[in-house]
Amino acid sequence: MIQRIQSFYLILVGVNAGVLPFFVNLWSDANGTEIYAANEMLVSIVFYGSALLAVWALLLFKNRKNQFVVNRLNIILNLFLLGFFVYRSLNLSGGATVSEKGIGMLIPVFSIVFLFLANRAIKKDEDLVKSVDRLR
Repeated sequence: MIQRIQSFYLILVGVNAGVLPFFVNLWSDANGTEIYAANEMLVSIVFYGSALLAVWALLLFKNRKNQFVVNRLNIILNLFLLGFFVYRSLNLSGGATVSEKGIGMLIPVFSIVFLFLANRAIKKDEDLVKSVDRLR
């Protein structure tokens, strides 16, 4: 389970979505206070949901097809979160000297990249198992 590369990618997604948004600011409001995921209930629920889906996919190591499907669901969830952040950033007023968008808005992008890499590794494993089954 842990020796496979997709497990490493899924652990990175779990840490990326479960821990990082609560230490990195997502955006700043008009007063200059930084908004974290803990300040927004819906955003924190979606981040925790993404982390739980990554851990669940990690525990489905014996059933690669289900692991692949759970990763796809996690990608869709992160795309919705990314869409919310894009919508939110377009509604924020950007100043000429100081931008109000935080680096935490890129967390779903990194999660999507790691999930795609995990799905590619799962597909490689599935193809390897199918090729071995043909030889029998």
